[in-house]
Amino acid sequence: MTRGRAVAVLTAAACLFGTPAALAAGRGGAGSQETETSGESFGQELLSRVAFATEGAPSKARHTGSLTPTGVGWKAPACWYEPYWKAKDFKTFMEAKWSIHKSAGGNPKDLADVKARYKSGHPYKDFNAGKNGKGMWWVAVKNKDMKDDPAAGACTRPPFWADKDKPPKVPQAIDPKTLAALAYQRTEVPDTKVELKPEVKSMVKLPTWVWLDKGTFQEVKVRAELPGTGLWAETTAKPISLHLEPGTEDAQTYPASGECTFNKDGSIGTPYVKGSAQQEPPCGITYLRATEGQPHQLTASVTWEISWRGTGDAKGTMPDGTFETTQDMNVQEVQSVNR
Repeated sequence: MTRGRAVAVLTAAACLFGTPAALAAGRGGAGSQETETSGESFGQELLSRVAFATEGAPSKARHTGSLTPTGVGWKAPACWYEPYWKAKDFKTFMEAKWSIHKSAGGNPKDLADVKARYKSGHPYKDFNAGKNGKGMWWVAVKNKDMKDDPAAGACTRPPFWADKDKPPKVPQAIDPKTLAALAYQRTEVPDTKVELKPEVKSMVKLPTWVWLDKGTFQEVKVRAELPGTGLWAETTAKPISLHLEPGTEDAQTYPASGECTFNKDGSIGTPYVKGSAQQEPPCGITYLRATEGQPHQLTASVTWEISWRGTGDAKGTMPDGTFETTQDMNVQEVQSVNR
């Protein structure tokens, strides 16, 4: 390492010195950083190594959005602990910071507790350097999408050691279920603009047929994994129903619940055919009053069923998720019908 680079590294280390989070603010030789991660650096906070991959996602040319969980109070983890440092890398980084502290005229007493914890055997001896390659130092990370959530500050445990293939029995230590929750949070689905007949204006007391062609919605899979650990989870979002909200109480939905289920071929409802104007559609709306200058806002939301699987045959389900869009609906009095 050149002298200039060494100075830069040590200066960066010095800037991070001072809190338990700072003690884990670098990884040394623990591995390369994935391009897309679930955590982010916030001052002295740590950048997570969790990486994501999506299968079956809609084309980028289409409008997409994140799911809203239907489970009351459910949300992805705001912080967690994950394996980050090899033993010798952690030792190198910590001792470099202590040297900077000493060179800068710092009080040795400021480091007494930290040195006792990681070097002097209370509880760790020499940073566990003798166990290099046989385990990892685990540290706290934050969810970058929830950094302002009060729960993001709940992971206050200083770096701790866990032997290889022995997950720590620590609350919020990353596991397949945590990864599944993070994958759920990253799931994006297509918008729900539906096909209508009539297409532009509905007629008072005449059904408007609503349908979605097969192939409009497909399963979306998101895989989350922590490289080098064998930890992974994959969520599958499967569309199961379409819910219609007419945007006014002066309307009747078909079925009455407004919940249109998917057909076996992946479609919803039935496309309108000529001569069906007076028939009740399997999925649709009848507006009972005309609009007067201001269109109704038809809300169409698709419910997605979420399941997951992961390391060690772990599996389970999570709350259904919904994604909705709105579209204008103009309704006019029947003058003449030509359908």
